[in-house]
Formats: sequence, C-alpha cells, structure tokens
Amino acid sequence: MLRYALQTLRARKGGFTGAFLALLCAAALITACGILLETGLRGTIGTERYAGSPVIVAGDQNVHQVTVERKGDKTKRKEKTKPLGERVWLPAGTVTTLAALPGVRAAVPEITFPAYAVGPSGQVVPGVDGKASYGHAWSSAPLTPFTLVEGAAPASADEVVVDRELAARTGLKPGAALTVQSTDAPRTYRVTGIAAPSGGDLGQQTSLFFTDAEADRLSRRPGHVMAVGLLPEPGVSAPELAARAAKALDGTGAQVVTGGDRGPVEFLDAAKARIKLVSLGGAIGGTSLLVAILVVVGTFALTIQQRHRELALLRAIAATPRQVRRLIGREALIVGALAGVLGSVAGLPLAHWLHGEFVDFKAIPETLEPTVGVFPFFAAVGAALLGAWAAARISARRTSRIRPAEALSEAALEQHGVAWGRLGAGIAFLIGGAVLLVVLSTLRSEPAATPVTFLSVVVLAVAVSLLGPLIARIALAVLGIPLKVSRVGGHLATANARAHTKRLSAAITPLTLLIGMACTVFFVQTTMGAAATAQARAGNKADWVVGSAGPGVPAQAGERLRRLPGVSAVTEIVRTSVRVGLEKYPAQGVSTDGLALTWDPAVTAGSLDGFGPRSVALSELAADALGKKPGDELRLTLGDGTGAALTVAAVYERGLGFGDVTMAHSLVSRHVDNPLASSLLVKTRDGAGPGRAELRTALGALPGVAVLDRDEVEDLQAEVQRSNAEVNYVAMGLIIAFTAIAVVNTLAMSVFDRTREFALLQLIGTTRRQVRGMLRIEAALVVLISTVLGSGIAFAVLTAFSIGMTGSASPSVDVGMYLGTLGFGGLLAALATLIPGRLALKGRPADVIGSRA
Repeated sequence: MLRYALQTLRARKGGFTGAFLALLCAAALITACGILLETGLRGTIGTERYAGSPVIVAGDQNVHQVTVERKGDKTKRKEKTKPLGERVWLPAGTVTTLAALPGVRAAVPEITFPAYAVGPSGQVVPGVDGKASYGHAWSSAPLTPFTLVEGAAPASADEVVVDRELAARTGLKPGAALTVQSTDAPRTYRVTGIAAPSGGDLGQQTSLFFTDAEADRLSRRPGHVMAVGLLPEPGVSAPELAARAAKALDGTGAQVVTGGDRGPVEFLDAAKARIKLVSLGGAIGGTSLLVAILVVVGTFALTIQQRHRELALLRAIAATPRQVRRLIGREALIVGALAGVLGSVAGLPLAHWLHGEFVDFKAIPETLEPTVGVFPFFAAVGAALLGAWAAARISARRTSRIRPAEALSEAALEQHGVAWGRLGAGIAFLIGGAVLLVVLSTLRSEPAATPVTFLSVVVLAVAVSLLGPLIARIALAVLGIPLKVSRVGGHLATANARAHTKRLSAAITPLTLLIGMACTVFFVQTTMGAAATAQARAGNKADWVVGSAGPGVPAQAGERLRRLPGVSAVTEIVRTSVRVGLEKYPAQGVSTDGLALTWDPAVTAGSLDGFGPRSVALSELAADALGKKPGDELRLTLGDGTGAALTVAAVYERGLGFGDVTMAHSLVSRHVDNPLASSLLVKTRDGAGPGRAELRTALGALPGVAVLDRDEVEDLQAEVQRSNAEVNYVAMGLIIAFTAIAVVNTLAMSVFDRTREFALLQLIGTTRRQVRGMLRIEAALVVLISTVLGSGIAFAVLTAFSIGMTGSASPSVDVGMYLGTLGFGGLLAALATLIPGRLALKGRPADVIGSRA
C-alpha cells in the first residue's frame, strides 16, 4: 500500500501540490508561533545596566496571593503572583546591611529616574534609538561598569556626566552647559565628564550621572534605593554571595538575583513582554491550527474529488473501503511529513522576523532574545501529519464507502443527494458559533474577548464549509435569473455551478474565511479605538490640553497656568496601573481642585464632590467585577507595591476613555517611577479666557511642552491607537496571508482540473472567449457569495464584541479599509481563476481530450 501511495504521488504531483502548500504554510506558522511562545516561557532577558555586577538585590516586583485549601486532615497552600507596573524601592539601610556581609567588596546603590537632555533650541533629546533616557548617581557607575573617558566625575549639585553616545549625538564636551529635564523643573548643569561602558556599546541606554545628593533629590524617593549591586571579593562566587545576601534579607521582601535573572529586574516590562508573547503565540498558533485544518480539509476534499474516477475504479476492481482509506491516509501522511519538515524550517526565519517587528513596535524589549528549542519543530511536524491524516480521512469518508457497482456511475457525475451527516455537522457548528457569539457579548475584558472573537470566526467558517453545497444551491437559485442576461457565459457558469456545488463550495470557503478574518482583525481595533476616543472626547471638558514630548509635564507648568488670569481650573493627570487582588486595572491620578470643570466621566452612582486623597472612583466594569458601590472600602495595591485602603466615591460609565480606576494625583504621583504629569487639562472662562499664545507665554521655556486643542488631542490619541494596533495587525496578518494563499491555491486547483471540460466545450462549438467569459462569471459568483458570507460572519462577531466591550451594538467600520479588503479578495479570486484558465485553454482541444482519455 505504501509503494502504491508513493507511485500515486509521483504520478499526480500537480494534484497534491495544493495540499502540500497548505500544509507547508501551516507548519511554518505553527513553528513561528511555537518559538514566540517558547521565548515568552523560557527566553532570557539580557542585562545592560547591571552587566558589571554579578549579584543584584531589588524589591519584590510581584503581588502575592496565598490561598489555603483543606481536604480532610490535609492542608494545601497555594501561592499565585502577578507583576507590578512600577518599581518597588528598598530602604537605604539595605545598602549598609549588605555592605557588612563577608565576601562583599562593595555594595553599590542604584537610583534611576527619567532625565532627558535639552537641545539648544529647547527640544527634548530622546534616548538612543528613540528609547527612554535615564539619570543615575555617579556612585552607581560600577554596576555596568561606566568609566570616564574624558573629564572628571561630578562634584557638586550643578554638575553632570553624560554617556559617550549622547555626547556624540549632541556635540557635548567637558565644560559645556546642558539643560536637563528630569522629575523637577528643567535645570542647567555643567558637563564635567564623558563616560562609556567598559564593555563597548553594552548598556545602550542614554545615561546622565549626577552627584549622589542630586540624584536622591531628583528620584523623589528620599531614603530609598532602587536596587543594590554586590561586587564580590576575589575568590567569592556569585551564588555564594547571593545566598548570604538572601539569608541576611530574609523576611524583608527583597529579592536576590544572579546571572540571567538580572535582566527582568532591570527591565520591568520583561514580565509584560513574556505574557504578551505567550498570549500572541498561543492565540496565533491556535487560530492558525484551526484555520489550517479547515483549509487543508477543503484542499484534500478537492484533491480527492479530482481523483474520484481513479478511486471509483479501485472500488470496482474489488478494493475494500478500508484499503481505499489506508491508501489515501498514507498519501496524506507522506505529503504531511514532507510539508511539515520543510515548513518547520521555514518557520525559523519567520519567527525571527516576527520578533524583530515586535521589538520595532516596542511591544517587547530588544534584550529578550528568541529562544529556539525542538518543541516548536516537533509540534509543527506533528500538526502537519495529524492535519493531513484527519483531512484525508474526513474527505475520503464517502468515496471509500460507495458500492463497487455504483463506482463508475459515481465517477462520472457529482452526486446531489443530501449528505445528512455533513448537514447535521454544519448545523451543529452553526449553533456552536451562535453560542460563542452569545458568550462574546458578555465578555467585557479584551484579554478574555480576543481569543473568543477569532474562534467564533473560525467556527462559523467551518459551518459555511459544511453547509457550502446547500448555500451554493440557494445562492444559485437567487442569482440564476440575473445571470441569464449573459446568454452563453451566464448559462455555462450557472450550469457548471449547479452541477458542481461541492466544487463551488470548496472555492467559497477560504475566501469567506479571508474576508471574515480580515474584517474582524481590522475592525476589532477600530471599534475599541472609536469607543475609547468617543468617551474621552465626551468626558474632556477642558478647552486646552498641555502635553509633553519628554518625560512629562513638570509641576511648574500647572502652577504657572493656575496663576494666569482667565484660567478656571487645571487638572494634572498621571497614568499607572493598580492591582486589586491579582487583577490588574489601568488607573490614573487626577488633581482634585476644580476637577468637575475639566473632567466628566459620566458618573452613574455616587459623586465626585469632595473627591480627595483617600477617595477612588471606579468604572462600571471594575465596580461590577469587584462588587463595589459608593461608600464601600476598596483595598488595592498601587503600582510600586504599596497597599492602600480607599473609599469608593463614585462609579462612572466612561471606563474605556479614562481607565478603570481614578485616584488623587497627590497619592498616585508618590508611587510611580515618573511623577510628572502625562498631560494637563486646562479650563478657561467662557469668552474671557486666554488663548493658545497666552498659555504658551505663561509656560515659558519649559522644554517639550505643547499646548493642544481638542482636535489635536484626538488626532494624537488616534495615532497612539494605530501604533498599538500594529502589533495585532502584524500577528493576525500572517493568518490572513495564509488564508489568501489558500484562496489562490484552491481556486487554481479547481480551474486546472477542468482542462478536459474546457476542451469538450470548445469541441462542441464554444469559443475560448466564451469559456473565459464563463470563468469570469464564476469568479464573480465566488466573490459575491463569499463577500456576503464573510461580511455576515464579521458583522455578527463584531457586533457581539462591541456589545460586550463598549455596551453598543454598533461596531466601528472603516469603509475604505472594508472596500480594500473586498477588493483584495476579489483580485485574488480573479487572478487565481483567470490566469490558470488561460493556461488551461492553451492546448488544442483534440490533443487535450486524447491525453486525458
């Protein structure tokens, strides 16, 4: 049987090419997703800032939840942890404790805070490659280590040392004056030296070094350090020193790390990046697998349909159903093995490309290097084998069960009886899709809704695939009348479609999936963005918004604007995140004086009157999830791990626009890495307030600060939303590209298989032009039916998503993007039909008939 399967593959290479390409693309996608997932689970974060210190002591960056379960006499203790969004600082006394340990040559305290150089024209100079720029105490230079290459160390509060990369970009030399925008008002320092990491370009973070006292002032955390680096005495190993430090700090909550564990301590977004990679890898991989199975089943069904005569002859010469299934199964396994191996190899560069794109979008740190193990390759090959075998068995089920006496008549013409098993399965998947839509309409968090969204699209596409012949007959009954306008082409296209509804269904399914998936990917983002923008627009009562191109808007800006005649209120906003238990919520801190004049979150319960440092306001989503109402106490963990017990003052509707938790600016700013406001809302007196020019004059020479009106703010928010959506577009775009390949693959296979049919049409008097006209009409039929089905699936899914996430049954659809998607699908269908059609019509009809006889 294996030998016969190999002979069949050699003899019918073209027939199996489509299945091979579909499986190869699927294996490549699964490999790439597996590598991303493995990187998220096991990938190491390289250290830059702490490269010269083998042992790092830092605060515990996790919030912990301990549960105790009792079963009979046994007690089981479970502990769960989740990462915090801000830096947890240590008491300065930790340095003294660690310095006294045996084997410690030096305990180097680390203080880090945002600090940006300001150019001569007042522009904020970004960090290297557009990244953040940081300030440190000069005493922490050994952590990398940084050493002076020019000049001297800072000795007074108005002196600074800059790194070599920044000096090269800005032309700074020792003795030059440099304005620095940090956590306070901008201040001018004298550059006393230029430093460089001893490891070359290691530590490619823009760094400015101040005296210890000045760094302590700018950090806004007096009496605390961010981390401590331990330098061992000669002969003392890092693990040994780490063990001593851990014992000395037992019970303090500090964590001691060495080796590859130093990177996550340095880069706080490492934990978030790992979760994102695991989430993206799992979502793309799972969706890819489901799409691959759907596509491969359709491709194999078409391949087996093309071989119907051959398989029927085997049944006629006494081949048993089991033998036919075994033959087809072995053929599928051979194709799956070859496609799986080649696809898994092709997935390696694809994974590196994806990783690079995510780094460029700043979704993950560039120090998180891809981790490649054997599991993704084995998973890809296994998925290809399993998908091929399952697809072949499903597709060959009816063919293998026909009776020998019926075999030749079955081979001659497609049967049109109702396949009750297929119909029942289609209805079951349709009901399953409806259930998923109901579930989706109840989900109100994006991490929970996203996988259900794309699963719904795939399940409904499976229903279309199974119900395809029935859908095709209904569509032809509706479209048959207008097709009569084109006498020859329309008649031939209608007759062919009615005689081969399974073939038409096989062509419709991948294009329906392409349109449905693409529209869902695109318009999930626009729906969320439009809802958030609308809520932010409705809730922003300010006339002007002050923003910053640097680390933030300094407090002096708010003070100056409040003193300006005609200004009614100024509200400072600082962004962060908090955890209630283990659940994370986006949060903001707002200055409370005059808050009602600048901000309207659409309060539905309680009031913002008297909102103060011990108050908290919750979105309806957060309030429902936490079971809180005005007057209740809410215990939460601030971004830096500090616990707080606040009183719920109000519940508001516009959570998408302003976050789920709102607290006082005076509270939040003390517990974030960057205490500067992200923006200021400025309300002026109607008809008598200052304009943009007066506000700019009042702000003076504050670097990077801009005054924006409401339209400019909305444009900026839209740009940020587009930037955030790019990661999802790239990730899900791979599945769309795979589906596009499947569209071309399926349609081309279908057309090439009809070479003999085209020759027969020509022999009975049909011209090549008329045959091409028939193909054009058939392609238009496929596009039209697929557009209706794909758009219907996408609209149903997006409506359910919008109900759950925004409370509105009106998803936001970009008409231009929608028409572009349809145009892309139509172009694919036209090219995949007309180009193979022209090639199939090249030979002489008599020769073609003779070669197939």
